[in-house]
Amino acid sequence: MTQLELLLPFAMPPAEMARDLLRELKMPSLAMLLARSSRSAHQVFDGFSRALPHEYWLTRQFDSDNSPALATSAMRSFNLPAETGVWFILQPVHLHISRDHLVLTDTRQLQLAESDARALFDIVQPLFEEIGKTLVYGDAQTWFMRADDWHALRTSTSDAACGHNIDIWMPKGPRERDWRRLQNEIQMHWHAHAINEQRETRGLKPINSVWLSGGAEAEKTSEANTKFEEAFIFLNERNSFTALTKKQIPITSSADIFDAKPQHGLLVLDNLIGPALAGDWSEWLMCFQSMEERWFAPLLQALQDGRLDKLAITISHNTVYSTFAISKSSLRKFWCKPALARLAS
Repeated sequence: MTQLELLLPFAMPPAEMARDLLRELKMPSLAMLLARSSRSAHQVFDGFSRALPHEYWLTRQFDSDNSPALATSAMRSFNLPAETGVWFILQPVHLHISRDHLVLTDTRQLQLAESDARALFDIVQPLFEEIGKTLVYGDAQTWFMRADDWHALRTSTSDAACGHNIDIWMPKGPRERDWRRLQNEIQMHWHAHAINEQRETRGLKPINSVWLSGGAEAEKTSEANTKFEEAFIFLNERNSFTALTKKQIPITSSADIFDAKPQHGLLVLDNLIGPALAGDWSEWLMCFQSMEERWFAPLLQALQDGRLDKLAITISHNTVYSTFAISKSSLRKFWCKPALARLAS
């Protein structure tokens, strides 16, 4: 049996804009898939959760009172060793002042070059060595820190904190003061540095802080814990969530998925996150509409001709996710007219 689970973060528009946005979408294949499916899961979160609903969905086996424990899985995706210890993801970020508090900017907007990121990394690495912490470089947006004695820190993902007062989402726990002290030192070392001055002359936001998340014990996180046999990833794309799966298969199109005959595969299409977090609904519409021909029409056809036995689609926004299950037999529900109404459910 071949089955695929498709995750569409932020495919649900805000309730107050749903009617107008859905009216603009012309997606007959997705409308057919959703209308003739059955809802198999639904969960609502409060607005102060330390991770977004789709992030929780992806890492259900981890503690729901923390950001998903992705650090060591992410390190595997970079081919970095993490055999022992407690590791965290560290992201170079931009904080801006809004009235009387600091707000985290979406990291997708920073356009941080590898050369600049390497230089910023080298500047602060001695600070970690001084306090007995290990700092490891992944790429421009993703660094890693080993801090065994900070294992009890409760952190939040950068996407969950994006656009909000960071005080609510900052790390909490017995060693939070130690973290804030280190964070402050990093901020001082980067303040008014030539790299940031050059970024500002190019119209880019300065990199003025770091964000901590994803704490994981190396011995307790293994890809063997997941139900997914395969994760489909675009060529040259790295995803710390898909690193949790047993096998990652590079793809360039939907045809590659069907050729692989997945026993239980995972496909994450996450290009709606950026526009949604930025409130750029025109860009959201264009990104979503582009998925119809590339993904939804081929998935519908694959169900109809038997190349795919089961499909589950999980959609979300910032406080809820819903999962809808579809099979070839459920497509026979001719009385269910194609509609996108479930995107607003």
